[in-house]
Amino acid sequence: MVLQSMRSVAKYIWWILIIAFVGSFLLYQTSGLSGRSPVTTNTAVATVNGEDIMLTSWQNAVSNLEQQEQQRLGRGITLDERRTLEDRAFDELVNDVLLQQEYKRRGITVTDDEIREMARVSPPPQAMQSPELQTEGRFDVQKYQRLLASPLARQSGMLVGLESYYRSEIPKQKLFDQIASDVYASDTRLWQIYKDRHDSAQVSYVLLRPETLTDTAVTVTDAEIGQFYERNKKKFDRPGRAVISLVAVPRTVTAADSVASKAHIDKIRAEIVGGAKFEDVAKRESMDSVSGSNGGALGKGGRNRFTPKFEEAAYALKTGEISQPVLTPFGWHIIRVNEHKGDSLDVNHILVTIAQSDSSATRTDRRADSLASQAANQDDPKKFDAAAKVLGITPASVVAIEKEPLNFAGRYVPSASAWAFSGVSAGETSDLFDSPEAYFLARLDSLQPGGQQALSEVREEIRRRLARDKRVEKLRPSALQLIQAAKGSTLEVAAAAKQLSVEKSAAFTRVDQVAGLGQFNQAVGAAFTVPVGQVGGPAVALDGLAVIRVDRRVEADKAAFETQKIEQRAQLIQSLRQQRVEEYMTSLRGSVKVEDHRAKVNAQLRKQNAGV
Repeated sequence: MVLQSMRSVAKYIWWILIIAFVGSFLLYQTSGLSGRSPVTTNTAVATVNGEDIMLTSWQNAVSNLEQQEQQRLGRGITLDERRTLEDRAFDELVNDVLLQQEYKRRGITVTDDEIREMARVSPPPQAMQSPELQTEGRFDVQKYQRLLASPLARQSGMLVGLESYYRSEIPKQKLFDQIASDVYASDTRLWQIYKDRHDSAQVSYVLLRPETLTDTAVTVTDAEIGQFYERNKKKFDRPGRAVISLVAVPRTVTAADSVASKAHIDKIRAEIVGGAKFEDVAKRESMDSVSGSNGGALGKGGRNRFTPKFEEAAYALKTGEISQPVLTPFGWHIIRVNEHKGDSLDVNHILVTIAQSDSSATRTDRRADSLASQAANQDDPKKFDAAAKVLGITPASVVAIEKEPLNFAGRYVPSASAWAFSGVSAGETSDLFDSPEAYFLARLDSLQPGGQQALSEVREEIRRRLARDKRVEKLRPSALQLIQAAKGSTLEVAAAAKQLSVEKSAAFTRVDQVAGLGQFNQAVGAAFTVPVGQVGGPAVALDGLAVIRVDRRVEADKAAFETQKIEQRAQLIQSLRQQRVEEYMTSLRGSVKVEDHRAKVNAQLRKQNAGV
């Protein structure tokens, strides 16, 4: 049985290798890289310290990530999702080049013995998650080591894959150890972090707002604006902005469609109640493709995992009971509870969405096909307007932000944003984009590239920011008068004399967002420095200047801290090491010259594909 399981694991790994190879080969043949076009295998999409990253490497990396994402989602990916994967693959390749260069500079190498030992004692995550290598729900290291020692591991190519994995991971671990091995968290630091999260305070406060000033006139000089801009240049990086004309052919659901969906879920429930196996029916019928492929399993968990109607129905069921059809914003559900312990439920479900009937969908498809045949993938912007007029659709003007999905009228418009920033020219129209709610066709009307904004573009924004800060400072004399008056009476009496109100907070810690005061600012800090019962400030708050009286403060429990200190230190050191590595990589990336040629190469490929 164990050897049979091993064969299953090896076969799985082998097929991944085959799929990746075939995918790469097909991509090579169809992307214009085989020598039949100007873009060749020698085309570089980036240069890092003089070392090229080839187009083939980038596209293969994107293809592998795309396959993984499609398997995870159970569907094809949108252009928006692909653009995210493209950036992720690019960053990983750039970082890999930087790491290789850093290994060479530091003399970091890896030996065959190190690979064998690491493979034996530190299995890769994929192996630890493999069901065939589990015993009673836990990873079985003996099964794994027997698999490594079997002829099947070598014959299947599994050992070759593992060697490649460890040749990449071991040098990386050595480098990270060099960078972060000295990270340590002292008891003093741990105690302060614990106090930040467990010391609590309650305050009464008066908030003086700039809007209450009778004289709001302040002067902001050009020199002050220039100085602020120079200090905060990175904050003025802006993404690209595209103006798009958009037409939609909605998949309108009729009353008859709703009735048909309800009849279908009733039929499914009757089949299960009649003796059919829930899991088999879920695999066949559920429109939740992710859980459906696993027999409708949603796993174990506590409350607040599901929509309110679903959760209410699930918690009302007895173990093994089949629910009546439950309507949520996602559609109709049939729910079965497998186990109920306290607030934890193990649940399976079957989903039937409320969608168009075949006849309704056919009519919608015909309208969408008509729109596409007249206006999709066109250079003449007039054809877009003409097609919309023929179909009686009024185009909407929407703004797309680079690397952000486009939403219109409460609906996600797949791929439109990524398309607008893919190198198309103003006036061009897109292909037809398909979503569960509608078909969409877009025309690019204008495009503003992203990047660091010039001072002239943000001058007024900076002026408003500095003017507000100065208006807050104009409140300081009034706040000081209020503090002085409160010391001679009470905060409530002093505030009433100035027709101001006293607000009371709930208990909060140093890291909490506090209603009326904000977070990580002077006002929150004052709550832990002003003596209890006294009035202090003024302190800058979220919306103005605050005068604070500390009503109550509770110190963290030192004994409770001691019981969890070891675990806290381990978690903090891990976090600090990860932070050190990330900072190092960011610094390394910022210190080298990375030339990104992707936009130019993509534009060239677009011309080739268009036959230009």
